Amino acid sequence: MAVFAAADAPLRARAVCEAMDLEIALSDVNNVRLKIKRLAERGILAETEQGLFTLPRP
Repeated sequence: MAVFAAADAPLRARAVCEAMDLEIALSDVNNVRLKIKRLAERGILAETEQGLFTLPRP
């Protein structure tokens, strides 16, 4: 969540991996993407466009 709080624009899963110092392997990016999608479904994050995620606006 800190990655999204520090970002000034919506992020893609690859950018989240880079910010968290994770390996940029396809499997890692896909795992992060799935987790981010789940957070978006629960309303914790917002998907502004397909593949772009940010914190929801109050």
